[in-house]
Order: sequence, then C-alpha cells, then structure tokens
Amino acid sequence: MKQVSVIWFYRLGIILLSFLCVYVFFKIQFLWVPVLKVIFTALTPFIIAGFITYLLHPIIEKLHKSGVPRPLAIFIIYLFFFGGVGYGLYKGIPLFIDQLKDLNEHLPEFTQMYRGWVAEVHNQTSTLPNGVHERIEYGINKLEATLEAGLTGIMSSFKGILNYIILFVTIPFIVFYMLKDFRLIEKSAAFLTPSKWHESGKRFLHDVDESLGNYIRGQLFVCLIIGTLAALALWLFKVPYPLLLGIIIGLTNVIPYFGPIIGAVPAAVIAATISIKLVLIVLVIIFALQFLEGNVLSPLIVGKTLHIHPLFIMLSLLIGGEVGGIIGLILAVPILAVLKVTILHLRGRFTER
Repeated sequence: MKQVSVIWFYRLGIILLSFLCVYVFFKIQFLWVPVLKVIFTALTPFIIAGFITYLLHPIIEKLHKSGVPRPLAIFIIYLFFFGGVGYGLYKGIPLFIDQLKDLNEHLPEFTQMYRGWVAEVHNQTSTLPNGVHERIEYGINKLEATLEAGLTGIMSSFKGILNYIILFVTIPFIVFYMLKDFRLIEKSAAFLTPSKWHESGKRFLHDVDESLGNYIRGQLFVCLIIGTLAALALWLFKVPYPLLLGIIIGLTNVIPYFGPIIGAVPAAVIAATISIKLVLIVLVIIFALQFLEGNVLSPLIVGKTLHIHPLFIMLSLLIGGEVGGIIGLILAVPILAVLKVTILHLRGRFTER
C-alpha cells in the first residue's frame, strides 16, 4: 500500500514538474521566439519547394516511364510549370494590385450605398421592433470593418512577400535539385529512420499519397480552371474587378461545400452596387460553374480519392473554420485524410499485436 502511494506521489511530481517546465518555457518566449522566426523564415522556401516537388514528381515519373529520359522530363515539366507561373505572375500581379487598390479606394462609396439601402429598409420596416434595426446597423458596421481589415491585411501580405522576394526567388532552384535528387532524398530519409519502421513507414506514406496526393493535385487543377472561367465570365458581363473576384472564387473553391458560398459573396456584393440584374447574372455564373465542377470536372479530375463520408468532411470543416478561420477550412480536409490513414494504420498495428 505504501509503495503504491509513493508511485502516485512520484507521478504527481512528474506532472507538476511538466506544468512548471511549460510555464517557464512560455515565460522566456522572448528568447526563443526570435530564433523560431528566423528558422521558420529560412525553412519557408524549402517547405514551399517541397510541396511543389510533391505535386510535380508523379508527372515526371509518368513521363520517365513512358520512355522520356528523366533529366529531359524534369526540364520539360520544370519549364512548363515555372514558365507558366512566372508569366502569369508577371501579367497578373500588377493588374491584381490595381484592382485591389481601386476596390479599397471605392469601399467607402460601396458602404455609403449600402447605408442608403439600410436607411430605406428602416423606413419601410418602421413597425418592426427597434432591436431589429440595431442588429442590421451592427451587421453593416461589422461587415465594413471586416472588409476593410481584410483588404488591409491582403495589401500588407503583398508588402511582406516583396520584402522576402530574395527568399522566394530561390524556390525554383530548390525545386530543381529536389526533383533531380528525389531518389537520394528518399534514401537519406530511409537512412535516418530506424530499420524496424521502414516497411510500415513505406505503407503509411503510400496510403497517405494515394488518399491525399491525388486529391490535392486534382483539387488545385479544378480550382485553377474554375477561377479562370469565373474571371473570364465576370469580365465578359462587365462585372467590376473580374481578376480579383476570379482569384477569390478559385481559391475558395478548394473548400468543399462552403467554398462556393464564400466565393460568391464578394462578387454578389459588388454586383449589387450596380444593378439587381447584374447580381442575378453573377449568381447564374456561380451556379453554372459549380454545376460544371460537381458533374464534370471533379468526377473526371479528382474522382473519389478520399473515401470519407460527407458528414465527417462537414464536421472537419466546421472545426477547422472555428479553429483557424479560412486557413482552417482549407487545411481541414487534408488533415482529416491524414488522420484517417493514421488511425487505420494504428488499428492495423494493434490488431497484429
């Protein structure tokens, strides 16, 4: 009995000491946060380059297996990818920034117009309780503050990217060497991993790639098509800021279920400042694009690679949105896919034992 009490006191001491270490660790964050920022800044190009390498490597492997020499396959894909991205950035960034600045300058006009609409609503619904009017006014103020903060944040992000332009210039070179020495990187990772984990690790990474890799590649391609078509359609129908809105629609399309709604809101709000007819046109464009994606593009390009029930996907989106906002919504499904594969592998290991 006495020995059991000593063991519990020992465990309690370890728990209290752990909490104390965590407390002291956060108290001295002024020492390690700057170091962490430097490390993260230095590793950011390698993380981005690793992601690009992960996307491009299967295409290079297919070309190589079809008879194209590996160096030539790397050169072709490398040239097409970075050439296309570079040309798109060269032509698109000045236009995107101009539209963003113009929208930021005209934001007070849009807000004033909506305030006039709200005043009209107040006049037409004077019999409603005062609390309803206050809630409407509060909603307009909050929307204005959110839009202004969002635009300011986007502009600040662009300035921040320009500050780190030298780091991002190194990404194409890092990608080239990662693609060229992909086998060497695999061997190095295997060498640093304990031999008893090799087989299970290979199976785990293969299953993650089967579930997640094809989904990410396909989803990014679908988002590129949807964003391009949206920008062209909005430009044809004379909707203001077509490039900016097309990028928003394309980026938010990566979020299942909720993405189209999020992407449609800015376009509909801007169209509403011109005419109700233009709002209807924008809504028709969004619905047509979602019909095209849901019935043609996603089944052909993405397919059913995740094998996860929609209820779990929606739950992960709600949790991701609550925890991390838009970034949480984007990362929710990939994290869920990795979590699913991890749970299946752990269950398999425990079953074997």
